[in-house]
Amino acid sequence: MKIHLKGGHLVRPGKAMGGSGQQTSDLFIADGHIVGIGAAPADFTATRSFDATGLMVAPGLVDLAARLCVPGCAYEATFESEMAAALAGGVTTVVCPPDTDPVLDESGLVETLMFRLRNLNQARVYPLGALTVGLKGAHITEMVGMTQAGCIGFSQADVPILDTQVLLRALQYATTYGYTVWLRAQDPYLARGGVVASGPVASRLGLAGIPASAETIALHTILELVRATGARVHLAHLSSAGGLALVGAAKREGLPVTCDITINHLHLIDADIGYFDAKYRLDPPLRTQRDRDAIRAGLLDGTIDAICSDHNPVADNEKLLPFGEASPGATGLELLLSLTVKWAQEMRIPLPQALAKVTCEPAAVLGLTWRGIEIGVPADLCVFDPQAYWSVDAAALRSQGHNTPFLGYEVPARVCATLVAGRLAFERADHKNFKPDTP
Repeated sequence: MKIHLKGGHLVRPGKAMGGSGQQTSDLFIADGHIVGIGAAPADFTATRSFDATGLMVAPGLVDLAARLCVPGCAYEATFESEMAAALAGGVTTVVCPPDTDPVLDESGLVETLMFRLRNLNQARVYPLGALTVGLKGAHITEMVGMTQAGCIGFSQADVPILDTQVLLRALQYATTYGYTVWLRAQDPYLARGGVVASGPVASRLGLAGIPASAETIALHTILELVRATGARVHLAHLSSAGGLALVGAAKREGLPVTCDITINHLHLIDADIGYFDAKYRLDPPLRTQRDRDAIRAGLLDGTIDAICSDHNPVADNEKLLPFGEASPGATGLELLLSLTVKWAQEMRIPLPQALAKVTCEPAAVLGLTWRGIEIGVPADLCVFDPQAYWSVDAAALRSQGHNTPFLGYEVPARVCATLVAGRLAFERADHKNFKPDTP
């Protein structure tokens, strides 16, 4: 298919163009790649043409954490539903944690997953393999075979390794082959039984708290092991000001560490829980306004590399329980773009700078070659209207998980179309400003 996008504002995260990182231009796509910017190649004849005047054309989003809840959790979600959610949110690249059922701890399971994904032909999915067999923290997995099967890194998901020697050996193994290890920094003993952040809100609600020291103590251990092994480590879902200070110092020291935060922690704090609203039951828990302010500052000063959705399609019946018994998690794939743009508007940050945290910078964490919107690169694109506000409504979400703290919010940036490898994978036909034309 040959596609012509007319008059869109090209957004190039990570590049400055006239100080804005944006330009208005036509875009020409053929054979899965961008073949022209501004002027069409001599032999180009579009099979589909769209008027993108007034819309933003950006690289597709890269989400570093999205649970697809398959193959063993079909009652909550399917590949099809969650891939549809990703595309509707402008996400073209997704990282899948290994805590599926069964756990992704051997190459055969990874090959099966990759086969299903190729047959779907939707967004690009990069699985993380389990760092230890069954995520039990006892025996290291066969990382070489799993990498050959398609894993981009190795993780314990949210399951801690209690034996520090096992973690040391795993980091040494990963360092030998140049693999990245993804870790959640949370001391399991300090976090045991906790459901909210420790502090006045936890005390008022009578809920067991998780102190910020659960994160910082775990980080001290991880960073010491990084110093000892030279392992490349990605720290997932940081939530505290103290934790971010440690990571910032580690980066200044030159340690090979990166980190991300979730879109929920970028906007929300523990006080938003209100009176036991289980939609706000998240892991890690929402923390104080001071912690959220530190997150926002960390995004601007480079401490934080990426914003992720931490998409977890929890079933409705698991959120109807009392707060302490409800399952943690929220849907997020369809909200990642809108809530990133919302943050940019609130902080008055240039859009290319904000979108870098969900495009080129997470791509760098993955070790992917990144060229953005340039001639010759694969056409993974998101077309959206930054001025189109929409209401977050459960019925409008394509994910089978409808629970999110942002239900009822009005948010900016409606995705009009998503292209993956030049294929129109998602199109919002009812958007008044995105019109198909004749070539």
